This record gives sequence, C-alpha cells and structure tokens, in this order.
Amino acid sequence: MTTNDNILVLKHITKRFSGVLALDDVSLELRRGEIHALVGENGAGKSTLIKVITGAHLPTSGDWTFDDKEMTNNSPAISKAAGIGVIYQELNLMPQLTVRENIFYGKEIKKGIFLDEKKMYRDCLKMIDDLGVSIDPNALVRDLSIAEQQVVEIVKAISEDIKFLIMDEPTAPLTNTEIDKLFSVVEKLRAKGITILYISHRLEEIFRISDRVTVLRDGRHVITMNTADTDRPMLIKHMVGREIGQEYPKRTTPIGPPVLEVEGYTNAAIHDCSLTLHKGEILGLAGLVGAGRTEFARGIFGADPISRGTMRLNGEIVEIRTPKDAIRHRIGLITEDRKSQGLLINKGIDFNVVYASLKSVSRAGFVQKKKEAATVSRFSEAMHIKAHSSTQLAKTLSGGNQQKVVLAKWLATQCDILIFDEPTRGIDVGAKREIYQLMRDLVSEGKSILMISSEMPELIGMSDRILVMRKGAITGMLSSEDVKQESILELATE
Repeated sequence: MTTNDNILVLKHITKRFSGVLALDDVSLELRRGEIHALVGENGAGKSTLIKVITGAHLPTSGDWTFDDKEMTNNSPAISKAAGIGVIYQELNLMPQLTVRENIFYGKEIKKGIFLDEKKMYRDCLKMIDDLGVSIDPNALVRDLSIAEQQVVEIVKAISEDIKFLIMDEPTAPLTNTEIDKLFSVVEKLRAKGITILYISHRLEEIFRISDRVTVLRDGRHVITMNTADTDRPMLIKHMVGREIGQEYPKRTTPIGPPVLEVEGYTNAAIHDCSLTLHKGEILGLAGLVGAGRTEFARGIFGADPISRGTMRLNGEIVEIRTPKDAIRHRIGLITEDRKSQGLLINKGIDFNVVYASLKSVSRAGFVQKKKEAATVSRFSEAMHIKAHSSTQLAKTLSGGNQQKVVLAKWLATQCDILIFDEPTRGIDVGAKREIYQLMRDLVSEGKSILMISSEMPELIGMSDRILVMRKGAITGMLSSEDVKQESILELATE
C-alpha cells in the first residue's frame, strides 16, 4: 500500500497530561473512503485521539499526516481547513435558527451587500437531497427529531467540503428506525469518497457499518483488523484484555412478594399505566423513544405530577408527590442523563455520594466528617469506583464510574427500590458487565429494580419480566421464558 492510499497516518503519537499518559506510542493508518471503527473501554484514549486529530490537543510527541500533508502545530481551524469534520454526541447546533441558517452560519452567501437567501436555500436543499433524506431547510432546528438534527450536523460538515468525518457515538439517542436512516446517510458519504472514523460502544453497529476496526486499551494501540475477520467475543477480549465470560449474569436467588404496586397512573404523558414489582426482581420497561417510559418512571418517583392513580408499597397505599417523598419511602431514580440530572459534575465523588442523604451524616445541621468519609468509603468500595481519590471531580471520571457514583448515592439513602433509566448508555462493554453484576448483586440482597432500556439484548438478558409501552400506555407483559426481540417490537409498534 502506498502512502497515497491512506488519508490519515499517525506515527508514535504520545500525549501526557500532568504526568498522566493518555496516549502511549499510538500508530495508525486510515484508508481513503473507508468506514473505520474505533473502540475501547472508557479511558482507553479514544477522546484524546480525536482531539489530537481535530487540533484541540497537540501531541506530546510523534507526528502525523493528513491527505499527505504534515500536521504540525495543528489547531481546530487548521484541521477544519484541511477537510476534517467531527460530529460529537452532544450536537453543536443553534436550536432557535433554521436548518439553512445553521448550515451557512459564518459562511453566508451574499449577492452584493445582501444575503442570497434563495441560493442558500437551494444549496442546502441539494445537500440534504443528496443524502436521501427529507428535511425542510426553513424548519427550525428545535422542531426536528434528534435523528434529523444528526443529519443537519452531517450536512453542516459536508458543506465545508470535508474529506474525513469523525462520528462520536452518533446513535446514542436514536431509535432502531432512526439508526437505519443514519446508516443509509453514512453509506452515501462513503460513496462520495469521504472517510468515516466511527466511534461507538454498541458493538453490533461496528459489525454492521465498518470496514475495519481499531482497538485502543489504556492509551495504546492494540490491534487493527478487518471487521469481517473478527467476532464479538474476540473484539471484547481485545478491548478489556481478558475473556469477559457470561455477558449477562444469571439470577441466583428466588423472587419474593410484591413490594411496589402502581395502578392506573395517568397524567398528560401516560394513560392508565399499572405495574407490579416484586422483591428481588428486575422488571424491564421497553418501548420506542417517546413511548412514555421515562415519564412513567418520573411519575413513580414523584418528579412529575400524577392526576390519577394509586400506589402501594408492601401492601399499603402511599402518596408520592415529590422526589423527597420517594426518597423517604426508599425509592431511588438513576436518571438517563447522569451528567445533567444524576451528578454534580463539578463536585467530587465524596459530595456526590452523600448529598442525597446528608441527614444521615449530619448532626444539628453540621456534616460529621468522619461519618461522611465512612459512608463515601463504604459505598465507593461496594461499587468498585475507580478514582485517584474520593475528592476527584465527577466530570473527570469515565462513564462507567460516573454511573457507579450515581448508584452509590442512591444506595447511601438505603433505597429498597431502584429505577434505572438507560443504565449503561455510553458505557463500554467491560463497565457494562460490572453494572450488570452490581444489579444482580442488589436484587440478591433483596432490593428491586425497574429498568428502562432501549437496548433489546440488555432488556432480554437482564429482565425477569418485561412490560412494553406505546404512546404512553402499557401494551403487554412478557415473561423471560418467551421473550424475543420480535415480540417486544410487535407490542411497541403500531
């Protein structure tokens, strides 16, 4: 292979941050026009590598070329001008502007001193049409679905005449149907000769979309191989450095009597929803995005008002109108968005673990430091949180460790019932296995879990029973013995 066949060549890239080795002698070549997957556990170095390529970080040592040009003293502006685009998981759009205004922001087309609105509309429409999708250039971005916003990000990138596009967890918020549409767009980009660097924790996507796959572990390049030449167990072994064994740990203790009974819960988002959760059970809650799963969970937790319905805990009717009521009744909610709702990301692990249960470590309104330290130590060890110290800021942790901190926070409140909303979203395969084992350990101790998940294998692998929702209503219940993806989808769709 000649150098010309490669659009990106990295040679011995090393990056240190205050003594921490984030990338260690990484060498990598990406071919023109390929879809190249980049995988690894959280903390493997994927984000740092992306930031080196996009100019956000300069490497400590090593050199690299893009499109046969040396990229010395790179910067975001230089990277962008060279033809490198990036789409992050958190979209970078202005929701109050139209699709057209977002795409041409900062590079407006003019006719004399006036904006050429008609040409920008035509050019925008052509780029959208070329990707085989239907979006009105005059639509406000805030009125689009997340999948449509992803397409707008792609159109914005290709409007810069890019040659290389980095896609970082692009499908995290999407439904299966939306993922299909996105992959169709990605294939059209490849057909145009654009190279894609695709990062995802969803391994099934890697096998579906990529030509080759590179594994990083602990900041080092482990292997690059044709995707067709590997399989899921082998890929996981390369990622974690060991055989991961049974992905979904099996139940080891029997299920007990009902602990939570919800009857007829109704508000603006959900209609006559009921469920029964048993002691030691993991009850799955399935449905497409917008089905009302999160709204039902928030109603149970008292975060959203309920206009009608009753709740029983251990056979007794209770009223839960606020999250404080839920906590008092030993119900905890591990939210879908851990960064904005589950954690105080600018605070340390210690504060995050105890702030929902400050009364238990306080006397006369003052925090007792020894009690606080003992609580933090106890639950950090129980959750196997990996950190330099208990004061390490939550925002600096990997996704898996952030999720463990949220879980530790709720366990510190002595919760008996835990609601997990997308428990492993954005978490690598090794950390997922740890979260699954922690969930199994919790139910073995007699706690009960209501689990919302958009990942079918996770629902089927972890749930004892699965409730399915559609348009704010419960459409059916499936037992673990007869559940299949097809049966879930049949109940979740019209």
